[in-house]
Amino acid sequence: MKAVTVKQLKDELSHKSANDLKELCLHLARFKKENKELLTYLLFESHDEESYIQSVKDQMDELFTEINTKSFFYIRKSMRKILTLTKKYIRYSKKKETEAELLLYYCKKLKAFRPSIKRSARLQNVFDSQVKLIKKAIDKLHEDLQYDYQLELDDLLDQ
Repeated sequence: MKAVTVKQLKDELSHKSANDLKELCLHLARFKKENKELLTYLLFESHDEESYIQSVKDQMDELFTEINTKSFFYIRKSMRKILTLTKKYIRYSKKKETEAELLLYYCKKLKAFRPSIKRSARLQNVFDSQVKLIKKAIDKLHEDLQYDYQLELDDLLDQ
């Protein structure tokens, strides 16, 4: 089955009643965990972005404490898993402030992690690529926010 375009979906959804739309959303939520998570964000957490960011940071803290430090293979695997989850939560929000904040937090945790990421070229590359993404996100923010986040990024890079 070939999926239709977003415009076609939008046109078809405009013809549905409120009850039909509710049923479609619930049906989508049953199919995939990501759909349910996105609906949860949109319905319950999107109105308070600060608490959403804090809950994601708390989850990141927990995942960082669970990392197996026996070898860099396991460390890299866990770091990629945490980054994938973080990017998923950033996609839910679609706000550049949230993206900058969460990626900065991820990089701070990565930089402070022991054993040091400097001993692994791959982890250092992950860090460097995330710094580039943070810079892109900062460039798209309001000037006042750009200054604040740029200071945080500079502090991170100076450590």
